[in-house]
Amino acid sequence: MGGISIWQLLIILVIVVVLFGTKRLRNMGSDLGSAVKGFKKAVAEDAEADDKNKEQQAITQNKESTDSKKDSD
Repeated sequence: MGGISIWQLLIILVIVVVLFGTKRLRNMGSDLGSAVKGFKKAVAEDAEADDKNKEQQAITQNKESTDSKKDSD
């Protein structure tokens, strides 16, 4: 009733290929792939930096608690 059939999708695909050409579509696809790859790399690096910061904070807190225990003795 309200959905898009496979034939409608194929017609849209043919129109897009005719308008842009296969070479431009291929370039757009590779550009999009590179952008996604760069985004994933940036997210992974950011997560790694966050993990290192958390580890450093935990070490600092442990050291401070150990120092305060020594001071109280």
